[in-house]
Amino acid sequence: MKEKGVLLKKSNNSEEEKAENPTSRPRGFSTRNASSKYDFVKVKVWLGDNADHYYVLSRFLLCRMLTVTKIPYHVAIKIALELKKLLVDNSLLDVSQSDLEANLFKLMERRGYGEEYINRYKMITRFHHQRVPLVILVCGTACSGKSTIATQLAQRLNLPNVLQTDMVYELLRTSTDAPLASTPVWEREFLSSEELITEFCRECRIVRKGLAGDLKKAMKDGKPIIIEGIHLDPSIYLDGDNKLANNLSEKAEEEKHPSDNSPGQMENKTVKTCETSSGNSRLCPENVSSQDAVISDQINEVVNCLESVKMEETVSEGGTHKIPKTDKIPPVKKERCGAEPIIVPIVLNMAEFDHEALLEEWIATRTYKDKDKLISNLKTIQDYLCKFQSQGLTIVNISPTTFPQTLDWLHSYLLQCIEQVKCRCRVSDVARAKWRCCKLFRKHCR
Repeated sequence: MKEKGVLLKKSNNSEEEKAENPTSRPRGFSTRNASSKYDFVKVKVWLGDNADHYYVLSRFLLCRMLTVTKIPYHVAIKIALELKKLLVDNSLLDVSQSDLEANLFKLMERRGYGEEYINRYKMITRFHHQRVPLVILVCGTACSGKSTIATQLAQRLNLPNVLQTDMVYELLRTSTDAPLASTPVWEREFLSSEELITEFCRECRIVRKGLAGDLKKAMKDGKPIIIEGIHLDPSIYLDGDNKLANNLSEKAEEEKHPSDNSPGQMENKTVKTCETSSGNSRLCPENVSSQDAVISDQINEVVNCLESVKMEETVSEGGTHKIPKTDKIPPVKKERCGAEPIIVPIVLNMAEFDHEALLEEWIATRTYKDKDKLISNLKTIQDYLCKFQSQGLTIVNISPTTFPQTLDWLHSYLLQCIEQVKCRCRVSDVARAKWRCCKLFRKHCR
């Protein structure tokens, strides 16, 4: 059924090269819609030592994986087409994952993308296989490029979920009794900048409760998510990758393994955990408004609605697989995802001259009474966000003229964060192995 990889030969057929050459395409032709006769032939890629299940090779999804390694999109299209052509021409319609990757890596090397890019591909594959939760927070004020950066990063890193805090804010404001005004906080008048920041942090805490369902789902399922918007207070998330991530992962584990407690006890524990996280001196100030407790049930209902609102997701092509037999020992399944969740907060900081120019264009399309006060309020919020740089927050200076370079830097930076997750997985695996050995040794001594 499975066959080994074959040696690569230079293609004498220039038809595919011409079809994938960007200069030879007519204007308005989309590379994504470019089809080939090889797309009508299914190649099954078998997984597992015993070939338990398979998936159908998708040229488009393979191309998306290659772009994560920073291979240009038009080159990734060519590599994906060459691989599909190689397999079909050699009648390798049933191939193992290892043989597929071996042929893919040879094609990448022939194109000039050698060891560095191959290691990135392996790292990304392991990252998705381990299902490590990754939460990317893109913070900043209005007209600082948050939505554009988040969308571009999602495309480059092949991340399916992008959530906007503006949508959460409006859902909470219109569907609950949450104390949220229809006028944004930066458009209101305050007696001092401290009063503005206090109100801004209060609204961020309410939005954080609305995001609880999406964050908990990301921790439970091990799916990456990008959250962008102005209602992101770094002080809520900067308690490290420790308290916030651990609280969310504990909730996910409680839902995965509810056998130790009754349903009533589980509900009490969940509520208690939420109250603890919202009352933490680092995550949220102690003087939380009493109205938050009154509207918590309504916010939970909106959270359930938010979970049903799906963002744009990459749909993998169908395949068949056998359902593996469940192990009798549940702790083995629990230890499968040993890596701690990683949260990457990023604040976009634009130069004052460029930011004011973009704000002027943005304000021109709206009617405001005091434009200078609005710009001053946004600057106050921006200064508050940037002050967390001393606590390890990443501040990214962005400019309209250097946007591609900034995007490339962020791409590389997030790949480094994923590499750190891989190192954490190795350390945690070794620690768990030592712990299991010590436990067996003690049991043997008894």
